[in-house]
Parts: sequence; C-alpha cells; structure tokens
Amino acid sequence: MLQRLYVHNFRCLENFELNLKELPSSLLIGKNGSGKSTVRDVLEIFQKIGRGTNRISELVKLKDFAQGRTETPIRFEIEVLLEGKLYQYTLALELSEDFKELRIFEEEAKVDGELVFSRERSKLVYMRATSSLDKNQHGYVDGTEPDEVKVESHLAALPIISFDQLLPLINWLRQMIILSPIPGLMRGESRGGMLKPNRNGSNFSYWFSGVLEQFPKSYSYIDDYLKAIMPDIEDIQNSPTGKETKELIVKFQTNAQDSLSVSFNDLSDGEKCFFLCAVIVAANKSYGPLFCFWDEPDNYLGLSEVGHFIVSLRRTFENGNGGQFIATSHNPEAIRRFSDENTHLLYRESHLEPARIKLLSEMNLECDLINTLILGDLEP
Repeated sequence: MLQRLYVHNFRCLENFELNLKELPSSLLIGKNGSGKSTVRDVLEIFQKIGRGTNRISELVKLKDFAQGRTETPIRFEIEVLLEGKLYQYTLALELSEDFKELRIFEEEAKVDGELVFSRERSKLVYMRATSSLDKNQHGYVDGTEPDEVKVESHLAALPIISFDQLLPLINWLRQMIILSPIPGLMRGESRGGMLKPNRNGSNFSYWFSGVLEQFPKSYSYIDDYLKAIMPDIEDIQNSPTGKETKELIVKFQTNAQDSLSVSFNDLSDGEKCFFLCAVIVAANKSYGPLFCFWDEPDNYLGLSEVGHFIVSLRRTFENGNGGQFIATSHNPEAIRRFSDENTHLLYRESHLEPARIKLLSEMNLECDLINTLILGDLEP
C-alpha cells in the first residue's frame, strides 16, 4: 500500500507530499491545472521503472523542471508498505552540463530503514545483505561491508541490478494500474495476453486475455460484476478468429427467443469502461493486492451509473487485502462517494505558484462541499 509520495521541482509540484497511510481508497479534487494529473504522471514514472525502463531520458524531460529551474534537482520519493515491510525508494535527477542531458544525482533504496543501495551519479554502493543484528564497530554485519560498482549516470539502477530484497517493491511498481482511458482506442482484438494495461486502455483486450489465461477463475468475477450493472448480458466470449488472434464478443439476451451478439468494438464508451472496471476487480482478486490510480473514472458514464461504479471500485480495494485505489474527479456523484477523511484538495493560486494539497477533514468545512465547488469558492 502506498504510504507516502514526495515530489520536488517537477512541473507544478514543489516540496509536494501526498500522505496516504491507512487509506485504501482516496480522492483527489481541485480545479483544472491544480496538479492532479501531474501526480498521475509521477506514479507512471515509478511504474515504468518497475517495468524495466532505466534510461532517464525515457522517464523525465528537460521541460519537466519546475519553471525551467534546471539548477535544482528533480526529486521523487515513494514509500510502500508490503506484507508488513516498509520499502523506501528515492530518485533525484539533475541536468548534466557536459551533455545537456538528465542524469542521476542521487538514488537510494531501503527496507524497514535498512539501506540496500545508494548512489551519487555513477558511483553505486550496495549491501550484499541487510540485517539489524550482529553489526560490527563500523555498523555493518560481518562479511557484508558495502560493495561499489559503476552504473552509467543516465541509467536508473533499480530496474537493472538484481536486489533480492527489493523484488516485492519492483513487482508492486510493475503491477501498478494507472488509467486515463480513451474508449475509442479500446479494441476487442488481441494476439496473446499480458498483465500490463496501458494508461489509455488501448491494449485492453490483451490485458483481458492475459488475466483469463493466467487466472481462469477471474472470469467469474468479471461475469458477476458486469451482470450486476448490465443484467441482460448472457455471455462474454473471447472467440478465436485466427491461429493466434481472438476477438471479444458480448452476447445479450432478454428471453429465450431474443438474443444479440455485439463486438466489443461496437459497445458504447461507457460500456467499455464497465468492462475495464470488471477486469480491475478481477485482477485485484486474482493476483493482487494491486494499486490503481484512475484519472476521472466517471468520464463517459451517466449520472445514475457513477455512484455504483465508484462504490464498486472502492469496495474492491477496501476488502483488507492491501490493495489501494486513488481517483480524481470533478463529478458531484463521484465526490459524494468519498468522505472528508479520504478526500484531498489540490490547489494553486496561479500558474506561477506550485500545487498545494490538503485533506478536507483538516479544513473544517461548514458549507455544502458540492455547491462550494460549483461556485469555485473552496479555499483552504
């Protein structure tokens, strides 16, 4: 479970800290431009690292320095609690004057406060073992003094050097679900399966196939969710169309005589989002606990559908298995499904000011939240 996210000098985020301890679900609200999607982009950087992207130029661009302040390093910190252990990872980036390219300024990882590795630029120091027991006078376990290696300064070390102690963190980062789906890009055709959904949902059918192939029981979770929200669904078929290809077909039936088979491609945008939600539910139950950040999940949905949609997602990640769900929204029906204790307000006085964040429960609101948001009068 994500405990803390810290960002400095990245776009509109300066000395920015998001604390989520004990919050299995949370909502980020605020005006357009307040930094909600930038938080998503930071999380996606960590996701890319978990999935093996190591070149800094593929993670961050020069334009990402806050207001062009390249003399100050960009800094990311993440703390994740997994099976009772706290994993801490720090990545700080600077501009190399020699090559006009971003490079590592600092990188560090700890487990329960014990250092696994640290580095400054290309010099990396790592421990062959970490333990709080039987340390010698130098603070190291006998026989485990730190080793040093050189890692090219434009590459992150976490995804390319094998640290057994950090495998749970790397797996968690790799499996993060980060979404801003564009239903028009969600297609029903697939050639194989995978467990790495794209942000825009364009590989949805590959994710659907991958979940079913590796976890056949997940079909029942998908089927139960969809039939609860679309009662006329009779069957969902991932039918072969060639030697290696498949296509999603949805069969609707109202009685024994009347039925209709529809290609997934021909479903409405909102219906495609229902399918996306169903696979999230199934994935979290099948190979979770997972972390899911969905940027405006209420997009494309009718007002009567938003509440059930959000509540289903929250319940999925609040069942005690350690999963976590974060959403952003401008929709009143979505906002009403969260309490002041798990709703964060992001705000900026102007585009020249950095984003700030505050829990609604700390603001002691004495007015109707939705009306205040509509009037644009919500101020910390």
